[in-house]
Amino acid sequence: MEIIFRKMTPADADTVSEIEIKSFALPWKRDTFFEVVQRKNTAYIVGELEKKIIAYAGAWLSFNEAEVMSVAVLAEYRGRGIGKKLFGELLKLCKERGANAVTLEVRPSNVAAIKIYESFGLKSVGRRPKYYIDNGEDALIMWNTDLGAVNFF
Repeated sequence: MEIIFRKMTPADADTVSEIEIKSFALPWKRDTFFEVVQRKNTAYIVGELEKKIIAYAGAWLSFNEAEVMSVAVLAEYRGRGIGKKLFGELLKLCKERGANAVTLEVRPSNVAAIKIYESFGLKSVGRRPKYYIDNGEDALIMWNTDLGAVNFF
């Protein structure tokens, strides 16, 4: 099983939107993905298995920082290391685009994601109380301020 990672294009918006709906309580709309991937200050990638998109991740770039907006893998493909590879590929792209720091918010209950983020040097630096509208869960704020020190695969 070899996953191919590539930059997301506007043509991927329908499939990515389907993954988004299956992955998040408050999903972005298809048109949002269509527009966002065309912006110069974003970095979005997809993961394909046998030409089928099964995962995606994206970040917004501002000066030398990347803010991760989404990381999603279809449920039936989770637990196989795809999320970690996907996140690593996203960070590599952000670094290539000039980012030397990365931040994101994550649910404290999402232990699997937190472990992935920690493996790339992100550390929890605080909380956003009641951040998630769907259930009022807090968000952990995680940062890595030195992407140059990250050991990519």
